[in-house]
Amino acid sequence: MVSSCDNSVSVLLLKSIAKLPALGHQKIVCFLVFLRYQIYYDYPLQTYLEYPIIIAQDVILLLFILRYSGNMKRALFYAVTFWGGWYMLTLRKWIIDLAMNLCTFISAASKLAQLRCLWQTKDSGQVSALTWSMSAYSCATRIFTTVMTTNDFAVLIRFITMLILNIWVTATILHYRKTKKTA
Repeated sequence: MVSSCDNSVSVLLLKSIAKLPALGHQKIVCFLVFLRYQIYYDYPLQTYLEYPIIIAQDVILLLFILRYSGNMKRALFYAVTFWGGWYMLTLRKWIIDLAMNLCTFISAASKLAQLRCLWQTKDSGQVSALTWSMSAYSCATRIFTTVMTTNDFAVLIRFITMLILNIWVTATILHYRKTKKTA
């Protein structure tokens, strides 16, 4: 959540997307699917309350990226696609269940891509171990929350998978962190 705000402020101040890491549109889609899944199954508000905020931040960032890359005309396409997808997800129960599982797979794939990049470069560079450890902590708390409120198997699998991968990325970042040598 913090990185979306930081990236939005950076884009707004610099009026450029040159230094911005690639925004995965799949991130917004996965957040929308997860939010819709929680609403569809009528889960308590506290189990998904942060998702509308995260989605809003990512949409604002996407709008800034479209604006400063000269692709603002695509905003309408994204809006219609996201809105249409929001309603199509709940046409049948199997669609929302499949979408939830696919989003778990997509999220895991993006974390594995980050790991691959770290392994290839053997340099954690600007990647923040703190941010990844906060993501791991968030997943751990979501596992606890899910067990205590809904005990939904698909949600538990998602958060357990993300917890393992976030810990793995954090450990890899720490492993490749360059130590500063003092003279």
